[in-house]
Amino acid sequence: MKILVLNCGSSSIKYKLYNMDDESVLAQGGVERIGLDEAFIKITMPNGEKKIIMHDMPDHKEGVNFVFKCLLDSEFGALKSLDEIDAVGHRVVQGGDLFEKSCIVTKEVEDGIESLCDLAPVHNAGHLRGIRAVNALMPHVPQVTVFDNAFHSTMPDYAYLYAIPYELYKKYHVRRYGFHGTSHRYVSQRVCEFLGVDIKTQKIITCHVGNGASIAAVKYGKVIDTSMGLTPLAGLMMGSRSGDIDPSAVTYLMEKLGKTPHEMAEFLNKESGVLGISGLSSDMREIEKADSEGNERAHLALQMYNYRIKKYIGEYAAAMGGVDIIVWTAGVGENQEDVRWDSCQGLEFLGIKMDKEANHCRGVERVISAPDSKVKVCLIPTDEEIVIARDTMELVAKK
Repeated sequence: MKILVLNCGSSSIKYKLYNMDDESVLAQGGVERIGLDEAFIKITMPNGEKKIIMHDMPDHKEGVNFVFKCLLDSEFGALKSLDEIDAVGHRVVQGGDLFEKSCIVTKEVEDGIESLCDLAPVHNAGHLRGIRAVNALMPHVPQVTVFDNAFHSTMPDYAYLYAIPYELYKKYHVRRYGFHGTSHRYVSQRVCEFLGVDIKTQKIITCHVGNGASIAAVKYGKVIDTSMGLTPLAGLMMGSRSGDIDPSAVTYLMEKLGKTPHEMAEFLNKESGVLGISGLSSDMREIEKADSEGNERAHLALQMYNYRIKKYIGEYAAAMGGVDIIVWTAGVGENQEDVRWDSCQGLEFLGIKMDKEANHCRGVERVISAPDSKVKVCLIPTDEEIVIARDTMELVAKK
């Protein structure tokens, strides 16, 4: 079975084509600047090289159509006919409390995703455009939605509710949902396979640390808490997101800066975090370089960044009554060894003891804690797309 996985944003489409017989990747790439000037597709060739093709793409339908054309190209494509695609799987950021597991796309599912656009206006609208584009171009091919917050749906109400009048939750669905769920799901399961342990016996803290970042407490295979909230803005300090902040500080700054609610949300999402503190960049590689050159604000940004990760690890160890495994994943978690090291220092009282040499690695599956550490600290590269492909295959096969 061949499964196409799509992740459609407001002006982008990332794609991967899988042969599910052996879960090999047949083709992958991404479309950028849909609806804007100088739109293009970047294709990853079999040898790892990138090929960029400029192409006018006024909407997602043309973006998806151009992905199909590239998949059929005699030089760098992987298909002879679109009929070879058995199903399409989509990442959907916000499933709210309507969708607690992956599902086959129907009119009711589309309507449900659309009804949640207020909670994730940019993301869900983009996902819908992708779903409808595929439906217009390949109406008989089944589509599956895999929701970013579904893995977090096992959180108890006392963990996901905010301390505001209860009727606001019932009327407006205001609660903690969490995100990066597909990644947290993959790495929590994969680390147990890697270590040869049963996930139903383990207390795991998964650290998905990239430009966007979140931490989850996974107790015996089920999420009991996660750091992101109603939106991806809450929790850890991120590349350009503030993370946790006193709500009164937000309203105070709105008055001082004369910002509307929308402008303030943009400010906290795009001008804050590591970028706001350092004044340099949202890229942790650039921040670490600046810190090594003596930049004080870059150093402060790193201290704040790592301190908040450490706090959440301690918080979730308390919530679960201990921790057996800590997993690092995503762009920063997989590649920035200093972030992993510094964030775990001072946690020896929890049974965490790092191994400097083992931690000197990037993007590989590895135990990075010391042999005598009571808690296993591991690096597990994430693979959200294969989770989407597997769910898609399973649901389509059942149908």
